[in-house]
Amino acid sequence: MRWLPVVLAAAMLTSAVAGEFLKVGGRSGWAQNVNYTEWAAARHFYVGDWLYFVFDKRYYTVLEVNRLNYEQCNDSELIKNISRGGRDVFNLTEARAYYFLSSGGYCYHGMKLRIHVQEILPPSPINPNPSL
Repeated sequence: MRWLPVVLAAAMLTSAVAGEFLKVGGRSGWAQNVNYTEWAAARHFYVGDWLYFVFDKRYYTVLEVNRLNYEQCNDSELIKNISRGGRDVFNLTEARAYYFLSSGGYCYHGMKLRIHVQEILPPSPINPNPSL
């Protein structure tokens, strides 16, 4: 049983480094008339997490933009086009605010997402001697 704390610590470290895989919008995916503000408010985002965008690539896109372009639904000055095939992932690599929207006017129908990514919290120390 002396190895149990080591195994638990390794498991926690692995899960912290790998990050979570978060499907944007839940069952609805990336689509019109979904409240992404509400969706994001119900979650915590950490460095190393992955956003998974599922959408109809014939109509929608996923663009990373800055705050001003997010607020104005401006899709002409993007940071990065994440759209590849309608099942696209984006790795959250920095602790900062991220802004995403869909082009073609769909942003005005709610297809925009703002999240704040935090640093990974260090795991709590494991006390190998529970009597202390």
